Amino acid sequence: MTPSHEQRASQAREAHKVTLVGAVVDFLVGMAKLIAGLMVGSAALVADGIHSFSDILTDLFVVAATHFGRQAPDRGHPYGHGRIETLATLWLGGVLIFVAGAIAWASLGRLIGGEAVPAPGGWAIAIAVVSLLAKEAIYHYTMRAARRIGSRLLEANAWHSRSDALSTLVVLVGLVATQLGVAWMDAVAAIIVGVMVGRIGGRLLWESSQELIDTALPEDEQALLQRTAETVPGVRGVHELRTRRIAGDALLDLHIVVPPRVTVSEAHEIGNAVSRRLREAMPQLADITFHVDPEDDEGQTEHSLRPGLPLRDDVETLLDHAWGASPAWRARVDLDLHYLDDRIDVSLYLETLPETVDLDAAAAELRRAAKGLDWLGRLRLWQGPGRG
Repeated sequence: MTPSHEQRASQAREAHKVTLVGAVVDFLVGMAKLIAGLMVGSAALVADGIHSFSDILTDLFVVAATHFGRQAPDRGHPYGHGRIETLATLWLGGVLIFVAGAIAWASLGRLIGGEAVPAPGGWAIAIAVVSLLAKEAIYHYTMRAARRIGSRLLEANAWHSRSDALSTLVVLVGLVATQLGVAWMDAVAAIIVGVMVGRIGGRLLWESSQELIDTALPEDEQALLQRTAETVPGVRGVHELRTRRIAGDALLDLHIVVPPRVTVSEAHEIGNAVSRRLREAMPQLADITFHVDPEDDEGQTEHSLRPGLPLRDDVETLLDHAWGASPAWRARVDLDLHYLDDRIDVSLYLETLPETVDLDAAAAELRRAAKGLDWLGRLRLWQGPGRG
């Protein structure tokens, strides 16, 4: 079912809690790395501390994006505000690529320049280990919450935390290697990690951009939706099935073919049954729009682009002009119109007629009188009380 206002508010609160916990960890870790780096003269540890502080700005950005992105639909945004999360995820992907490039470029410069680094000592290495474990823990904590509430933005922020953990791993390798006298290992490890972080950022950019251009759900998920809709009693076919995604929600449009002469209310209830079954099969469906078709028009020109058939008021006027003198037309108590095969089938419900009036003969007379009405399809007469 579509998430309620309370559910959206609950999801936003959970995202805020997770992100703020991450911000506190970023602050503590950043301070520890910055102080240790300054004390032992490690430029890599100082830079990593500054990186952790920059994550706090990202965390605040995520809090704002989830706050606005999880708001309920309103008059100006009838499909909700999920695109805010999509744009934020796009931005975070770009940040990851920038971070990856900075790590790789600086490390390449150190590798080429053969920059010397003093031995850091065991306690600086210990701080790097604790920082690494803390950021990895935040990654898993944030990723679990992201999957629970279906937030790609929170998932992107989790990967951002892991990128910080990976950069700390680079620093750790460099510190250990420097302690052992193999300083060039720092730069090599940093370049590898830069490529890994860039790959993560590229994936987030690609997925977010696909969402912005309304890319459909995967083929297997579309096939599942098609099969599910076709299993509902009264459904004779499904076509024009279109899907897209907004943040963690999926949206679906489809055409449902029903028996051509069922009532409007029955056809609508068949559509409601399809919607209920689809939501059971795919809970992330936030919006379903179904169009009821009385016949399968798949692959045909859109009806709104074709010449239209006359509607009821015009039909009654034209029939009254053609059939005004007919006893059957004057005895009508009800009139049914069915728009099928580019024609209008007409059913007349008549009061009790004199025994001398034959229904077949009356129908033949009406057909002859309406010879010039090329839109008239099947004609049927029913004698007895109207349908009420």
